[in-house]
Amino acid sequence: MGAMMAFGGGCHCGAISVTFESALPAASIERRACQCSFCRSHGGLTVSDADGALRFDADAGSLVRYRFGLKTADFLICARCGVYVGAIYGEGDEYWGIVNSNVLHDRNAFTAPVVAISYDNETPSLRGERRKQRWTPVEVLNF
Repeated sequence: MGAMMAFGGGCHCGAISVTFESALPAASIERRACQCSFCRSHGGLTVSDADGALRFDADAGSLVRYRFGLKTADFLICARCGVYVGAIYGEGDEYWGIVNSNVLHDRNAFTAPVVAISYDNETPSLRGERRKQRWTPVEVLNF
């Protein structure tokens, strides 16, 4: 694997920024289209790298943390412009996350075929284990 590459981005109004780091070529990173009603409504295509790093920064009062369904993750939405930037899952002081590749400045570099996935049959514990294995470790939560 090569050196880490940083992909920056954020919401439409700039109140929330994200940095996704991966040593994988962007074109090889799987893009997932979760089939839940939230993700379909937002048109999210999420990416992650279990060996990468993720950072979320938000201006004061600009972030909405939305939980639904099994309430096991926080979906991060800008309170000002409404853009869904990603989601985080935490256990204790550790967090893992995904980023909506549509919010990355270099979104066109992510060209792997989109995989439509349904997680409806997962229990909360299986969901947590999958996230810890596949999602990106969150280095900084600044909100």
